[in-house]
Amino acid sequence: MKLSIIIVNYKSAELIDDCLTSAQAFDSFHEFEWIIVDNQSNDNSKEIITLKFPKIVWIEMGYNAGFARANNAGIRIAKGEIVLLLNPDTLVLNNAIENCVNQLANSQNVACGVQLLNKDLSNQISGSNFMIGGLNHLLPLPYLGAFLKLISSFLSVKKPSIEIASEFEKVEWISGAFLMVKKEMIKKAGFMDEDFFLYAEEIEWCSRLSKQGPLMLYGNLHIIHLIGETITKATRSNDSTYLNIYDKKGLQLVLSNHLRIRKQYGIFWFLFQLLNYTLAVPVYLILGFFENILKVRSPLNDLEKAMGLAKNVGIVWWYSLLIIRNKPYFYKVL
Repeated sequence: MKLSIIIVNYKSAELIDDCLTSAQAFDSFHEFEWIIVDNQSNDNSKEIITLKFPKIVWIEMGYNAGFARANNAGIRIAKGEIVLLLNPDTLVLNNAIENCVNQLANSQNVACGVQLLNKDLSNQISGSNFMIGGLNHLLPLPYLGAFLKLISSFLSVKKPSIEIASEFEKVEWISGAFLMVKKEMIKKAGFMDEDFFLYAEEIEWCSRLSKQGPLMLYGNLHIIHLIGETITKATRSNDSTYLNIYDKKGLQLVLSNHLRIRKQYGIFWFLFQLLNYTLAVPVYLILGFFENILKVRSPLNDLEKAMGLAKNVGIVWWYSLLIIRNKPYFYKVL
């Protein structure tokens, strides 16, 4: 078997149904192994999906294992020479999966992705290149992020994110929404790091995969990605982006990004990032206070978000010794 496709389910039966239905429009659907890994959804997901798609291989994790552990469970039983990690909130266009696996199999590339599209078919960031110390993770910070963007623009720093991929776009990491990897390379690079619950795990994984050979985006192939649909529903967050650093979903994002920076770049850059996030709290409170007055708004208009950021940063500090030691630990806060 050439390809095994792994989809992680957490209360996402409707999204997975739409995803599989979109893929079933192409004959290649029946040539692949489809594996659903369930993170203790405690609903009727299995009945809904397997009734319509009886050839699905279903794995029960028995607990909410997150993205890395669930995908690893799927990879371990996968029969394909190539595996595809596919988000539930994706829709397949123009036989993209078959075309992608054929291009990857006939190349020297270790892994690949495709051009992700938003629901309105506009382009979505599909991969990126690394910035030293993960400095791009400072960009969501209020005021400090805007200041860094201004400096980067003045210095003509090339943006690391790839929003519009060329036909063959070499990158250093690929979005986990559609990440196709040769299984022989997983044996060399290792599985996804199971310290991660959600977010940044595919980035850290790609940093190890890229040491085995090129990672490529195929810009001529397209998949719709309804960004953040699964986790937004699960956490009841009002923000479906990856820029949210203020609520419970934002806490997992901030914690996972700091964990990734520690693993990939070391203790110095981890502490550098955390100190900047700490500094961002008083900066947000002070500058937000005066900006609101100038705009004739309540000076406490941003207080709730600032307190949310402060709480999240405080929790990362709580975990900081564990992160610095870099011993196995499951960083799940959702």
